[in-house]
Amino acid sequence: MNDTPACPPSPSATWASGPAPVAAILISLNEGHNMEAVLENLSGWAREVFLVDSYSRDDTVDIALRHGVHVVQHRFRGYGEQWNFALENLPIRAPWTLKIDPDERISEQLKVSLLEAVEQGGADGFAFDWRLWFMGTPLPVRQPVIRMWRTGCCRFSDTLVNEHPVVSGRIRHVRGCLEHYDSPDLDHWVDKQNRYTTADAVGVFHDIPMAATPRLAGTSLERRMWLKRHFVRIPFRYPLLFLYNLLVLGAWRAGDAGFAWASMRCFVMLLREYKCQEMETTGKPPASRIAGAGEPDPRVPQYN
Repeated sequence: MNDTPACPPSPSATWASGPAPVAAILISLNEGHNMEAVLENLSGWAREVFLVDSYSRDDTVDIALRHGVHVVQHRFRGYGEQWNFALENLPIRAPWTLKIDPDERISEQLKVSLLEAVEQGGADGFAFDWRLWFMGTPLPVRQPVIRMWRTGCCRFSDTLVNEHPVVSGRIRHVRGCLEHYDSPDLDHWVDKQNRYTTADAVGVFHDIPMAATPRLAGTSLERRMWLKRHFVRIPFRYPLLFLYNLLVLGAWRAGDAGFAWASMRCFVMLLREYKCQEMETTGKPPASRIAGAGEPDPRVPQYN
C-alpha cells in the first residue's frame, strides 16, 4: 500500500521543461552543494523533475523549489527502498523515467543520444557509460549503467546500498557519458564512504541479499558481487586491489588524483571488512542513526 502524504503540495516555481519525454528523479540528503548544478544540467532538457528528500538540514529543498521541482520528503531507510518509494508514489506522467544522483551530470552527447534512441524505438531501457571524477579530476574509470527506462517497467533491488534498477524488456547501450562528480572534497568523500560501508556491513550482518546474485561467470554486476562476497578470502587482497585500480583500470593516467583514488578504494574495502568483523564479534550492528536530523518542510508533502 502506498503511503499517504501528510500535507498537500505548496505552490512553487515552474520547471523549465525541455524536449526530452523524460521524468528525472533524484533522492537527496543535504545535497545543497550539488542541487544548483544538477538542476541546471536538466533544465531545458527533461520534461519533469522530481526530488525525494530525506529531511535535509541545508538548502536542498529551497533550491529545488526555486527551480520548480516537484519535491516530497520521506524518511530514508535504505537506497533500494527509497528509489522504489519514488517509483511507486511520484505522479510521473512522462513516458520515460531517468534516475540521476545530485552529484551527476548528463553530457551533451548523452542528451542527444537518448533523444535519438527514444525516437528510434525498439528498446525498453537505456544503458550508457558512467565516468568517475575524483579530487576534481576525471579518472579513466568507466562503467556501464542502466539509468533510463519506460515508465512503469522498473523496480530497484531491495538493498541498503549499491541498489540497481531491474528493467523489464530490451536494454540498449547509447553513446555519451554520465559524469559522476563524486564529492566536493575528501572530507565529504570520507564521510560518505563511512556511511556506505556501515550500511553494506549491516547488510552482511543481517544476511540481506546483495544487489545481484554473486556469479563469477555472470554479468559485470554479478562478478562484482561475487568478488565482494569472497574478497576477504583472497590472499594479498589489498596489494592486488591497489594494483588493479592503478594499472588495470588505468587510474595512474590521472596522476596524483588517480594514485589517491586507487589507495582510498583499498581503505574503503578495509573499513567494510573491519566493520563486518566488529559486528560478528559483538553480535550486533552499530547503534541506529536517523538519516538527516532536519525537520519536515511544511512547503512539501510528507510521507510516513
